[in-house]
Amino acid sequence: MPERKPFLLRIDSAVLEAVQRWANDDLRSLNAQIEFVLRDALKRVGRSLPAAVEETATAAKDRGETSE
Repeated sequence: MPERKPFLLRIDSAVLEAVQRWANDDLRSLNAQIEFVLRDALKRVGRSLPAAVEETATAAKDRGETSE
């Protein structure tokens, strides 16, 4: 599993509440939802992750694990 790094995020409370509702709908933790959104945005703009990180995330997804 890739190293997990803590990161402080200052965010508008309305945005945070909306992402929390989305996470609840998708049965994800807030942290996993934020990571999902960031990964999706990176893919859409062509900013790929290193292959080893992407393979690990794909393998975890295939096993039904979520990132916390």
